[in-house]
Parts: sequence; structure tokens; C-alpha cells
Amino acid sequence: MRRVIASMYLTLDGVMESPDKWSFQFWSEESARFKLDELFSSDALLLGRVTYQGFAAAWPSMTDEAGFADRMNSLPKYVVSTTLEEPLEWNNSRLIRENISAEVQKLKQQPGQDVLIYGSGELVRTLMQQDLIDEYRLMVFPIVVGSGKQLFQGGSGTKSLRLREVKSFGSGVVVLTYQV
Repeated sequence: MRRVIASMYLTLDGVMESPDKWSFQFWSEESARFKLDELFSSDALLLGRVTYQGFAAAWPSMTDEAGFADRMNSLPKYVVSTTLEEPLEWNNSRLIRENISAEVQKLKQQPGQDVLIYGSGELVRTLMQQDLIDEYRLMVFPIVVGSGKQLFQGGSGTKSLRLREVKSFGSGVVVLTYQV
């Protein structure tokens, strides 16, 4: 059975919005290796509409020596949206418009590696309420931005998580891995 992994960039004050504006200054070989290993231990992406549209606009034209871009572009992408009519023209994209819980359960029942969620805060909150996320990988950056969308906003309810692993990088970034 596959696991659904939510991999999130967060500031110290819990903001997940616009990591392109605050995360790059902390990027390092350590964090690049972590993200590469994470991606290669997955064989599908589960994305909300906003993250999907941003990724679909950027990733198809990217290349790199490590193979990250090739992997991103080749993986199946499951896009959860009630407003998209059809996914954009990004390789292997499939749209989930309804019965989100049932469709994610089907993905989890298939053989294979992890299903990885990048960003997609609304999707993560929805799946959290339905107990469909198996693990949270919170990449916490040593910066306070003061305002913005937070991952855990009101209405997410109480959830007890078990700390499974802590990794720290020389840049000050810490990865907290929690299991449900």
C-alpha cells in the first residue's frame, strides 16, 4: 500500500505561501539532495490547482544534471480541482474533480512508491481532515515573514502526530518528519 506524503516549505512563523520569495537564500547541496531523494522515492504527484498551474508553467522547460526535472516531468500527476475543466498540457496529468477522498484512497491502494504532495495547502488541509495523509515532511526555513497563508489554519481540528525524524542542514533549515 502506498503512502501519501505532504512535503511542505514553511517559515518559522508557519507561512507556506510564496516560498519563491523567501526560501532560495537557504538552498544548499544538503537540501537539494534531500529533495532529490524524496522525489525519487515517490512515483506520483498529488497537487492542488494553484501548485499544479505554477509547476506546469515552469517544469516542462527545466533541465538539470541530477535528473530532478526529468523525474518531475515524467511522473504521473493527479490534480485535484473543482474549477479546472482539463489539466494543462503537462506530461501525465490527470484531473480529479469529485470524490476526492475515494480517489485518493484508490491511489493509496495501488502498488508502488509514495504519492508526494508538494505545496497545495488547501488540498493538504482537506486530506488531513479525512485522515488521508500518512506523513508530513515540514521543511522549516529560518525566516519570519510576518504574514501569509499558513498550512495549519483554523478548522483543521486536533491531530496528534509522532515525530519520526529530524534533519538539520548547515543553512539553518530543519526538516521535521511526522507520522500520523
